[in-house]
Amino acid sequence: MNAPTNIQVINGPDGKPAFVVIPYADYMTEHNAQRGLIPHDVVSRSVDGATPVRAWREHLGLTQAEVAKRLGISQSAYAQQEGSERLRKSSREKIAAALGILPDQLDF
Repeated sequence: MNAPTNIQVINGPDGKPAFVVIPYADYMTEHNAQRGLIPHDVVSRSVDGATPVRAWREHLGLTQAEVAKRLGISQSAYAQQEGSERLRKSSREKIAAALGILPDQLDF
């Protein structure tokens, strides 16, 4: 996976890292993921007909190509998985990891 580049490390008086600053949206995504919550936007997209995988991808502002690259597969292979109503457990776990969420957050 790609390392985030939009973080800032603040060193303390001793020159060692003391704080990390990240964008608020990234913090909230991570915070909600750790708690297993599903944002309203994701649920709303699913109600409108998107699969949970697509709803999460769109909520996170990612393209199919970006997620496919994180998974090490082609965009067309990812598109087939994203359109599936029932993913295998292993696929769900890999996609969740690529999106930075818990696998259970794709199972609703």
